Formats: sequence, C-alpha cells, structure tokens
Amino acid sequence: MGSLSCCLLLVLVLLSPRTAAARKCNLQGPWRNELGSNMTLSALDTAGTFSGSYHTAVAATNKQILVSPLQGAQQHPGAKGQPTFGFTVQWQFADSTTAFVGQCFVDRRGKETLETTWLLREEVPSRRDTWKATRVGTSIFTRIK
Repeated sequence: MGSLSCCLLLVLVLLSPRTAAARKCNLQGPWRNELGSNMTLSALDTAGTFSGSYHTAVAATNKQILVSPLQGAQQHPGAKGQPTFGFTVQWQFADSTTAFVGQCFVDRRGKETLETTWLLREEVPSRRDTWKATRVGTSIFTRIK
C-alpha cells in the first residue's frame, strides 16, 4: 500500500498544473504572428509601460512597408502570470494607426502566445467615408526563439 500511495502522489505531481510563477509570461522580446509580421517589445518599466517596433508582413498600400514604432502598457505588471496588455502602432508608411489589446498565455510546456484583437483606423477624406475607415481583426503571436 505504501508504494501505491507513492506512485499515486507521483502521478498527481506530474499531472497537476504548474504554479503561476512557473507559467509567468514575459512580454519582452521578439514575436511573430500567423501572417509573418514581427514585433519586438522592450522591457516593462516600473509603471508597466513598454515600447518597441512592428514590421508588418501585410498592408493595403503600394508604398514600401517600413518598421513602425509601438507604445503600450501591461495591466498590473508582476501581479499575475498571464497578463492583459494593449499597444498602438503608428504606421510610418500609411495614414493609419492600429490599437491592439490582448492577453499573454503560457501553456503547460511553457510556450508563450499573445492572443490579440486589433482595430485599424485609416484616415478618410470626409465624415461621409468614416463607415469604411475602421477594420477589426485578431492576431496570435508566438515568441521567436
């Protein structure tokens, strides 16, 4: 009975989820989404804000795609292992801005993903054209190793 208890305890330990500390997500570093766009996020400052750069792989323009700056914030840095965050990208090659919001998740194997929803607002010539000025979508980023 002692060896059975030991085996059961070992199985429970191996199958139980990791602690929140072991699954803590770190936004800093390079990321790639499903369309091949790359971004690099800086370390969080004490207020939870960060900056970085975004190089999109897709655009609705004939202009040359340029790396564009981003600014963001993480909600309650350090409080939880899978934080929410938001950032904006100021496109350097188009008259538009994109706002992303999302959450960082870490799976049981330690793989980090950023699940985001975005709104892209493009400049239009008049208020009558505002109906076509905003696009919405989702992107899933994985860490580039």
